[in-house]
Parts: sequence; structure tokens; C-alpha cells
Amino acid sequence: MTSETDENKSGWSWFMAGETKPTTEKELAQNYARCFSTPDGARVLAHLQNITLNRALGPSAKNGLLRHLEGQRQLVSFIAAQIRRGQQG
Repeated sequence: MTSETDENKSGWSWFMAGETKPTTEKELAQNYARCFSTPDGARVLAHLQNITLNRALGPSAKNGLLRHLEGQRQLVSFIAAQIRRGQQG
């Protein structure tokens, strides 16, 4: 009889098994910069910024929608910050 690890019990083992981590935060930032430095990457980033950072909701927007959009904005801002860090070396 085999015993399961905590990861297997939680059902997340499929997700964690293939996960690879850069050795440093600097390397991760450089990965972001390389990923979004191509013309396609720049278009994708511009699209993400357009649908999140450049989007305004009206005064009748529900609380849940506001929170959802703010989470999206935070993610796009995080990606942009990582790109800047990676470009600085």
C-alpha cells in the first residue's frame, strides 16, 4: 500500500509536477522581457492593456465586476513591470 503525499491528496500534483522555476527573479523578469519583445508579444501586451488598463466602467457597474477588472489590471501591470525589470538587465 502506498501513501500519498500532501500534493497528491490535494489534487494539484498534475499542476506542480511540470512546474519549472527560473533560478532568480532577475531571470524571470528577463524571460518576460524576451517573451514580449517580439512583434507578436508587443501586440498581445497592447491588447491586454487596452482591454484592462484603458477600460472604464460606468457608475452602475456592480461591485463584482469592478473587483474582477481590478484584478485583471493588476495582472497586466505586473507583467509590464516584469518586462521593464527584464529590459534593465
